[in-house]
Parts: sequence; C-alpha cells; structure tokens
Amino acid sequence: MPSNLHEIIIELVRRRPELIAELLTSVLGMSLPEHDGARLDSTDLPDIEPTEYRADAVVTLTAATKPVLSVVVEVQLQPDKDKIWSWPVYLTTLRARLRCLVLLVVVCPNQRAATSCRHPITVAPGFVLTPVVLSPNDVPMVTDPDVAAAHPALAVLSAIAHRHSTERDAILKALADTAPPTETTQKYIDMLLGALPRVAGQYFLRMLMMTDNAPYFSDQFRKPYFEGKADSLLGLIAAKHLEVSAEVRAKVTSCTDAAQLDRWMQRLLTATTVQEIFAP
Repeated sequence: MPSNLHEIIIELVRRRPELIAELLTSVLGMSLPEHDGARLDSTDLPDIEPTEYRADAVVTLTAATKPVLSVVVEVQLQPDKDKIWSWPVYLTTLRARLRCLVLLVVVCPNQRAATSCRHPITVAPGFVLTPVVLSPNDVPMVTDPDVAAAHPALAVLSAIAHRHSTERDAILKALADTAPPTETTQKYIDMLLGALPRVAGQYFLRMLMMTDNAPYFSDQFRKPYFEGKADSLLGLIAAKHLEVSAEVRAKVTSCTDAAQLDRWMQRLLTATTVQEIFAP
C-alpha cells in the first residue's frame, strides 16, 4: 500500500504537471521537445494479458494539444526488484497509446532507493531502458524566498527532499515567508506538513504564524499550532502547582489568538496565582 510520503509527492505532480518539465530542464539539464502545455493522462497501462499495470502518475507535454513527450512518474521509497519487469511495460504501452516519445522518471526520497533505481534495464538486445532518477541530491535547496515564491511546488518538493538536511529550516522559512493566502498554497502546505518530521513541522508552523498571512491559512494546520501552544501553557501552569479549573482550561484551549497566548505565557513567568495570568 502506498505510504503517506509516496502519495504526497504524487499529489504535487497531479496539482502541477508542469513541475516534471521544470525538474527535467532546470535540475537535470535535459532538452525537451518544444511544447506549450502539460496535462495529466490516464495512469492505467494494461497490456493484452489480463494483468493490470498502473503507474503513479503520467504527465504528457503537448504542442497545440498534440502529445510530444509523455512521462511516467514513479515514486520509489525503497528498492523493488519487480519494477524491472513492470516499468518497460508502462513505457511501451504508453508509447503505443499516445504515439509519442516516452520517458520514465523515478522520484526517490532517499539515496538507497535512488542508487537501486539508476541501474539500466535490459529489455532486449539493443533495447536498454535507463530510468531518469531524482534523488534528494538532485533536488535544489530552495532557500531563496524569490525562488520559493515563483516555484512553490518545487519549494515544497525541496523541503520534502531535504527534510533531514541542515538546510531544512532555511528552506521552510523561505516557504513560510512567501506563502500567499490562496487555496493552492494551503493544499501545498497541508501536504508538506504531512511529510515533515514532527519537529520540522512545528518549526514551519511557527514561521507561518509569524507572517501577515497567518489568519488566512487553513484550519488543518492552524489547529495543531494553537493546540500545541495551549497544551504548553496549561502544562507550565500545572508545573507551578497552580490549580487549572475547567473554566481556565476551556479559556486556553478555545483561544485562537497567538498574541494572547503569548501574553499569558509571558505573565506566567512571574505570576503566583492563576488570576494574575488571566487578568484583563
């Protein structure tokens, strides 16, 4: 069954098919056919036998609606010896269906999988399939806010690819500083939070909530931010052996004003009673 990380990367491609062309040209330096569009195609790739083959995603570049290059996108989290048999089927079936050039791109969030997937696949004498592999080392570190603003999908992929890197926080800050309050951005951020380690996710939330756009972000990631601050405040009150009544707990947990929560936290440092913390 596909993992959460697997689905998040594929969803990035589904939401912005042009991302594949951007990665192939700007990251891998490949020359692509002239095209003026990018679309998603069916991922069902059956052959004449009753076996079902299905790719993770298929992105087709078009010129005046005519297919000029179709790309099978696969996300591989670990080595899989069975792929050497199914991947050639994907390409030959897609080539026959669309009658254009085809390419296999494998996105690997770790180096072990990338090394395994780079091995050429001999299909027949003179027919060797060499997957184009994107490993974390191939994805640029998008720490420039201007680049993040111009290419948000690439910036999200960068944050996922380098989620264990020392540059991770710089990438997340660039994203947070340039995230506009739009539905598309909300979806990107929700996906990113699903892929990040917990500590990184909490850092990203803090960066987001410090921006002017914070009130516009979706409840899906605003909620855990406020819940975390509320839990911290209640825990510190209890640590000072102050009584936390049901009324106080409800007051704190229902608060969605970050500045107010910070004020209560500041008062807590010198307060000797609960009343001092929550005084008007």
